[in-house]
Amino acid sequence: MSLLTLFSIGGFISMLFSATLIVPILVSLWYEDGELLHFLYPMLIIFAIGFVLWGISRKQKHRLVTRDGFLIVALLWIGLSMLAAIPFVLGANLSYHNALFEAVSAITTTGATVITGLDDLPKSILFYRQQLQWLGGMGMIVLAVAILPMLGIGGMQLYKAEAPGPFKEEKMTPRLAQSARILWVIYMGITAANALAYWMAGMSPFDAIAHSLSTVSTGGFSTHDASLGYFNSTTIDIIAIVFMLLGAINFGVHYMVIHNKNPLLYFKNEEVAGFLFFVVFIVALVSYILFSSGTYHSLAEGFRDSAFEVVSVVTSTGFGTVDFSHWPDFLPVLLIFISFVGGCGGSTAGGMKVMRIMLLIRQGWREVRLLIHPHAIVPIVIGGRVIENRTISTVWGFFAAYVATFVILMLWLMHTGVDQVTAFSAIATCMNNMGPGLGDVAYTFSSISDTGKSISMIAMLMGRLEIFTILVILSPEYWRG
Repeated sequence: MSLLTLFSIGGFISMLFSATLIVPILVSLWYEDGELLHFLYPMLIIFAIGFVLWGISRKQKHRLVTRDGFLIVALLWIGLSMLAAIPFVLGANLSYHNALFEAVSAITTTGATVITGLDDLPKSILFYRQQLQWLGGMGMIVLAVAILPMLGIGGMQLYKAEAPGPFKEEKMTPRLAQSARILWVIYMGITAANALAYWMAGMSPFDAIAHSLSTVSTGGFSTHDASLGYFNSTTIDIIAIVFMLLGAINFGVHYMVIHNKNPLLYFKNEEVAGFLFFVVFIVALVSYILFSSGTYHSLAEGFRDSAFEVVSVVTSTGFGTVDFSHWPDFLPVLLIFISFVGGCGGSTAGGMKVMRIMLLIRQGWREVRLLIHPHAIVPIVIGGRVIENRTISTVWGFFAAYVATFVILMLWLMHTGVDQVTAFSAIATCMNNMGPGLGDVAYTFSSISDTGKSISMIAMLMGRLEIFTILVILSPEYWRG
């Protein structure tokens, strides 16, 4: 790949990112919190860097192939995280390492944090955290894909490398740029509706907008240490549940529902229907255990908390109204396990994605049937389509890589002195981009060593970019090719 290609794309997206800092600057001016220069200086520096890189190569016409997309996506997510950390250093008085952790967590919509005392932070810093999650939710890369053709750069390779889910080659419209624009319009529309609902439910305008950014992005950052539990409102909890689920549903399905004006299409989509059934089942199971164990004396109260926490975890949002790590029986571990499922492909949620889990289960059941009837032809059908063996092999490869990566990172984190429960939940919550864990990371990662935070950041990036994007560029064969 040409170095000028990397300069062109990196420079353009750096300038684009610098423009987003105008919003926290305006927030700082409105609330007069004294953080204006802490955003103005980084904005000018990032823009200057981007302008120089873009200017060097702006007259070049570039054609990307798939292998280029992997490298560009990985470098841009890392590069943007490094740039996004600067305001945290200046405004939140964090060391650069802690600031980088916060930035990576935000951009990957993980929601893990090293900051305590959120209620006392300047409004602009709080909003900046939420904004980073919103941008990371759909992906700065997908946003840029809608505009990169103007630079003479084809975008499909970037979309395939960054977009979540097993069917990355599918597009809603023939032109990828048009698809990306449609996704962003839907994303912004859902966010605006969420903010309005929060405001009508009693949140201040600032909290309503801020929390809508992290709800629809399934990021989970809050402006309060107590997260959504700060508001102690059943109405707000219900609104959050609805919009967390919307964020975790394939945005292609949202498009079809809006285009055809038929909400029933949600239930006709096999992945979405399976996802919603799974959520209902886990909520019922958790509610029953909470009530039968005497943790809650009212089934309604137990249902409220279980519904919120289950949806928050399975969508990888990470909001909290109660501390589920102290729930009885196997419930804390169960919630960590369901975070591996995650949301639907093509959504902002983390995890392995529902479609992959469905394929794995059906492939396993097919093997059982073939043992009984060795000569039978048993196709795997999802949504009325027969799944190709190539796709099934890819899903099994992803699963194997996911498990192996998880084990290696967990053992590495334990090697830094972290106990088993903390290490297991920390890597699980980071790889699944979920946020809260168990043990020492139930609330914050501040007690984890710098090495442990670095390992956690690797887990976040690998989870957000779905493992293979990182593994490909780490492969010696990639560089020999």
